[in-house]
Amino acid sequence: MPNPRLVLASLSPRRSEILSRFGLRFDVEPADVDEDVLPDERPVDYVTRVAMEKATAAHRPDTVVVAADTSVVLNDQILGKPTDPEDAAEMLSRLSGNRHEVITGVVVVLTDRDGEQRFATGTESTKVQFSVLTPRRIAWYAALPEPLDKAGAYGLQGAGSLLADRIEGSVTNVVGLPVQLLDRLFDELGLDLLSFSAGGAHDPPS
Repeated sequence: MPNPRLVLASLSPRRSEILSRFGLRFDVEPADVDEDVLPDERPVDYVTRVAMEKATAAHRPDTVVVAADTSVVLNDQILGKPTDPEDAAEMLSRLSGNRHEVITGVVVVLTDRDGEQRFATGTESTKVQFSVLTPRRIAWYAALPEPLDKAGAYGLQGAGSLLADRIEGSVTNVVGLPVQLLDRLFDELGLDLLSFSAGGAHDPPS
């Protein structure tokens, strides 16, 4: 039996790059969902809910949909994407010298040809310790295009790698798609992640 179609429900170039590292064949079909935080919603509940809504919106028959949502959390407060360089600078000032958490919720939805669905969900958490940033360094980084489309106003895969002292946990989680968690979720559904590479074989899910 051939593989179902693999779909990434995200426009994030970082998530596409991570899947491409493994030679996976996939389509990008972003889902437009409301990403506002609900009143009193915990960060882990928020990323799980948004990832689930993305996955549900993007599913089609005979597909495996991968959806994820990543948040930067400082003192239990979610830091979203900055609205402009000034907002980015303010976020970086708050992160400077502090330890924060990066949480990603991942949802994988397997939909068979008859439309029946099975879900696998999980979260990954990584601790990141920021260096003490000088006003000059904050202004330099905030003026770059890089922080404007990233939660918490930084990305470790680029120039933002200068900002962090230590990382405890998954690096790919900080980038936006924890690969070890993703591999486990595929396994829960009876799928082999690497079988979606060119020429990969696949055992049908039980």
